[in-house]
Amino acid sequence: MDFIDPALVAYCEAHTTEEDSLLKKITRETQMKVLMPRMLSGHLQGKLLELFVKMKQPKTILEIGTYTGYSAICMARGLNKDGKLITLDINDELETMVRGFFEESGLSSQIDYRLGNAMEIIPNLPGPFDLVFIDADKKNNANYFQLVLEKLSPGGIILVDNVLWSGKVVQDTGKKTDKDTQAILDFNQLIQEDPRVENCLLPIRDGIMMIRKL
Repeated sequence: MDFIDPALVAYCEAHTTEEDSLLKKITRETQMKVLMPRMLSGHLQGKLLELFVKMKQPKTILEIGTYTGYSAICMARGLNKDGKLITLDINDELETMVRGFFEESGLSSQIDYRLGNAMEIIPNLPGPFDLVFIDADKKNNANYFQLVLEKLSPGGIILVDNVLWSGKVVQDTGKKTDKDTQAILDFNQLIQEDPRVENCLLPIRDGIMMIRKL
């Protein structure tokens, strides 16, 4: 995700409300203890998610891809007291760490953390969801989208992370496109052509696709 000028990123972070001690701790421990720490949402995206929840005021949020809990905590902070966030992840090795962060946040009563295959869990969730954040295995973005759209409230929002894929979506290397990049390209085109939604691709961090159900 180094395709955005680091100086611009630093400037943006310097003019974004600072992370508190817990978010800094999650960042630090993720970088020290967990593989692929770049998967962490981070400062800019986390604050964007928090502010978006505060503006949207969803009653129920679904997150697909908990990782170490940074984004879940950011979104849960934007909820009203009666709001709920369901977050799904398949990696049970991080469970103790993540639940510890949720307890420390003081928001564990509003965060429903479930472990398992999201493709199997989502069909059994009642919904409706007012906001969905998809940040899991990219090859299944289209499948997650189709599963959650029918459970999304009219006017509800889906946010999908990593849709610029480190800039690879516009790179012409003269070589065959790799499978992950092709999956992102196919997903972005799918959304662009779907008459059930309206959308905007935001060049924030690694790209966020904002999708609104009509």
